[in-house]
Amino acid sequence: MAGRREGLMRGSSSQSLRMSRIAIAIAIGVLLGTLCAFLYPNGLFRSDPSSSSSTATRHLSSSDLEMVLSDCESEEQLNMLNADLTALREKNAELRRQVRELNEKIQLAEQGRDNAQKQFLVLGERSKAGAFGTVKASRINPTVAPDESVNPRLAKILKEVALRKELIVALANSNVKAMLDVWFTSIKKAGIRNYLVVALDDEIERYCKSNNVPVYKRDPDEDIDSVGRAGGNHAVSGLKFRILREFLQLGYSVLLSDVDIVYLQNPFDHLYRDSDVESMTDGHDNRTAYGFNDVYDEPAMGWARYAHTMRIWVYNSGFFYIRPTIPSIELLDRVANRLAKGKAWDQAVFNEELYFPSHPGYDGLHAAKRTMDYYLFMNSKVLFKTVRKDHNLKKLKPVIVHVNYHPDKLSRMQAVVEYYVNGRQDALDSFPDGSQ
Repeated sequence: MAGRREGLMRGSSSQSLRMSRIAIAIAIGVLLGTLCAFLYPNGLFRSDPSSSSSTATRHLSSSDLEMVLSDCESEEQLNMLNADLTALREKNAELRRQVRELNEKIQLAEQGRDNAQKQFLVLGERSKAGAFGTVKASRINPTVAPDESVNPRLAKILKEVALRKELIVALANSNVKAMLDVWFTSIKKAGIRNYLVVALDDEIERYCKSNNVPVYKRDPDEDIDSVGRAGGNHAVSGLKFRILREFLQLGYSVLLSDVDIVYLQNPFDHLYRDSDVESMTDGHDNRTAYGFNDVYDEPAMGWARYAHTMRIWVYNSGFFYIRPTIPSIELLDRVANRLAKGKAWDQAVFNEELYFPSHPGYDGLHAAKRTMDYYLFMNSKVLFKTVRKDHNLKKLKPVIVHVNYHPDKLSRMQAVVEYYVNGRQDALDSFPDGSQ
């Protein structure tokens, strides 16, 4: 029995081996068939009766070899292309960085225009700070590019009138004709040639032309003309902020002047030109003109009863030098816009826009400003309350005298001419200090 079982097991084992070999042969055959089908899709033997069967087979074999070689070459080319692509990506990243930096510089340069023309920034390479006590910031903003398309007629006049791209400008209507006569007569006497009257009505235009005074009359504009024809001194004064804008857009610096001013020297010889706005002051001494620390006392606060405040008397909006810069034009726009929205004194608005700092809900103006010497650019309070009573100060010759503190303007202007031009020593004596 045992021998029979062993014989059966050997038979079964040999049969299984034969089956495995058959399966392997079949698998190899299938594999070879698949490979031949891939390599020779048209078969090993073609039915073409021509004698080129073996040649075609040889060509196919050569083509296959070329494909293999081509695959190797393509892999090398692909590696080279990948290396080139990596280099191009690095170069592209560098170019993008440069473009990003240029865009940032452009955004800074256009910040004033894009954000209500806040500030025009000068571009350039950053520099390191110097030693302690040697660092000074520049207050001189760059001027705008002139745009003659704004007003070609005015541009032509300014080319004839202005000297070194600057001039005195005054607005006048028939209500101030007598003062205007004293104004331009004193200008001529002082040897000043670069000045212009903006006539607000036809009568002033004719009067200026008859007296050989440079004059410009604007094109009709009912909003301005209605005020210009009949407006008083303050109303006319408020118009200047809209009218001056064109002068600045054309690239000219303007010394804006009210007509209640007597010129004794050429003011252009006494300007610094280092700020956007250079203005005379309503102050009458060093403290009021240039600023001081004013201590406010509140006893109820006990130990903290004293609060320090800074005070300065306002700039006079009837006499200031303004350069054609972005902050200057923004100042004119701000003042003109506020005056158009409601009743306000132009001088108060002018100073608020120049001085008020940025705070929640308000963006302050970034304009550089300079206060003129109050003895050279003298207001009538300084003259009649202080200077005429001081023996030494009476010897000074101011550049201009602005009769801004007194309502009897014409008679005081004429007295100033008599005293400083004609040498009449008692010409100022009959007037009171104030307007009583």
